[in-house]
Amino acid sequence: MNTATITLGSAYPIPDEERAGSKEPFDHLLGRLNHQSVVKHFDAYADIPWEDPEFRIDSDDTRWELAPDDPLGSTFWYRSQAPAVRSRLGLYRIATSMKIGCQFESVLKRGLLEFASTLPNNSPVFRYAYHEVIEEAQHSLMFQEFVNRTGFDIAGMAAWQRLGSRQVVRFGRTFPELFLVFVLGGEDPIDHVQRTVLHSGHEIHPLLRRVMQIHITEEARHICFAREYLRRQVPQLSVSRRFQLAVRAPVILAIMAQTMMRPSPDMQRRFKVPASVMGEAFTHNPRHREATLAALAKTRALCEELGIMRPWLWQRLGVWGEPEAATA
Repeated sequence: MNTATITLGSAYPIPDEERAGSKEPFDHLLGRLNHQSVVKHFDAYADIPWEDPEFRIDSDDTRWELAPDDPLGSTFWYRSQAPAVRSRLGLYRIATSMKIGCQFESVLKRGLLEFASTLPNNSPVFRYAYHEVIEEAQHSLMFQEFVNRTGFDIAGMAAWQRLGSRQVVRFGRTFPELFLVFVLGGEDPIDHVQRTVLHSGHEIHPLLRRVMQIHITEEARHICFAREYLRRQVPQLSVSRRFQLAVRAPVILAIMAQTMMRPSPDMQRRFKVPASVMGEAFTHNPRHREATLAALAKTRALCEELGIMRPWLWQRLGVWGEPEAATA
């Protein structure tokens, strides 16, 4: 039975990240992931009742306000704003995350297609890659529809980020291991944030809840594939390639974490957020740093496991933590 026939209510159990068994062959894992993509997948329009009055987006709805434990939401500046401003700013930030997610998944889909083009006939990885492309396309439709219904004209990523993404797409064909580190750099932080929100106990708008439920469910497979592919392939790389991976991985992760977890410059300009407030909420906020490290913990632990950790570089980039404290 496809999940299109299942009602996703507030009690819908959020699945844990898919994991390979301790002795599960890679091909067996791929077969399991491919099967799940057939029997447990979502459609951006069949599984979200966009026209349901309860799912309507009202920019003045107080449920869009940033939570008190949000880095920006906890500042005096934000709390002193009028209720309508707090709601609109919260909605704008969510919609910006959706737009950036849509753009990130565009890079991911194009890179996966480049990756799949290198695979031989009868490869189960080819089938998996196309399942993921299809699922990410549904996510992009879902994210963009949300953005459209806010009424905000959101740019998303900065121009330099969109330009740099072209090189990342090529890595899908020329350096798939580095490409998949990029994938984890985007997917792990947003997965961590969404799981945290759903388990926070805060009141969540039903549309936002549905979007996060769908996204987390399918990303559980995507993250699993990226990790297990890296576990299988990185030990086989040349010394030169492993060195490149060790040097580039923390740079990618540092950039992606801030892209996914910090408000965009566009939002700062639109709502005239003072630079001092941004510094208080993010740059000099130990709680934001802890949240960023927690969002990267699994990928950091994976890099340690694969022997591509250069602690001094991670420290310099501000993404160093204790890898052994996380379970990859």
